[in-house]
Amino acid sequence: MPVDKRQTRNRPETLVRRREILDAAVEIFGSKGFVSGTLGDIADQVGMTHAGILHHFGSKDQLLLEVLKHRDASDVAHLDGQHIPDGMPLFQHLVRTAFLNAQRAGIVQAYAVLSAESVTDAHPGREFFERRYRTLRAEVAHAFQVVCAEKGVADPQRIADASAAILAVMDGLQVQWLLEPTALDLGAASQFAIEAIVNAVLRPQGSPLD
Repeated sequence: MPVDKRQTRNRPETLVRRREILDAAVEIFGSKGFVSGTLGDIADQVGMTHAGILHHFGSKDQLLLEVLKHRDASDVAHLDGQHIPDGMPLFQHLVRTAFLNAQRAGIVQAYAVLSAESVTDAHPGREFFERRYRTLRAEVAHAFQVVCAEKGVADPQRIADASAAILAVMDGLQVQWLLEPTALDLGAASQFAIEAIVNAVLRPQGSPLD
């Protein structure tokens, strides 16, 4: 009788092994990058062979995509429906995520390295990050629209700019924190920036720079 490959992939011991490989890949890609980090490095980390890694994930490119999905899933694992909320709860979720990230440097490092690498030619993660940022900008913008509607505020361009700015400041603070963890409080600095941007949209005033 032929073996059902889907059943094989879903066996508890197989799922545990795949998780071990993903965790090792996060560490290797985070410390060495996708290009320099090899399947051999990952295999050594989990006591397997290069062929064993390929048995589970098929290719290095596919492993990278699974690592990125694994990272995103960890952000929403504790949420109802495993999806980020809308309206003001979304901004509260982003603040909580920043504080959580301060406790998981490995995942943050892998994300920072891989997202930066993805802008290079033919990087297998480029499409993932393009889609991810596009989706996140849209979700943050919609949350702004919900809150702005409640407050009677309407400024589509300001919302678009603010949505991109929130993502940029969170990612930028992560890089600063990775370089010098004692120089800033990642959660507190992220909260300050998110609150300032949300406040600027909901209570627009003249620029202090003018």
